[in-house]
Amino acid sequence: MGTRPQWAVLSIALIGLSACASTQHVATRVQPEARPGTITGDSEYVARVEQIARRRGIEVKWINPPVRRVASR
Repeated sequence: MGTRPQWAVLSIALIGLSACASTQHVATRVQPEARPGTITGDSEYVARVEQIARRRGIEVKWINPPVRRVASR
């Protein structure tokens, strides 16, 4: 193997390593603190949506039902 192919392999390896190093800040991003309170289902919103859907003849299936945060006292 001549020096030219070795330099090509080395260059590609360095480019690959520098790409990995540039994505580190995304993995170490600090998550915001959760606000105090309790998370509950938003039954009022669910009822309104289902009522409108029934009037229009649409069946609603909740995959991720809506939630709301209730302040703790």
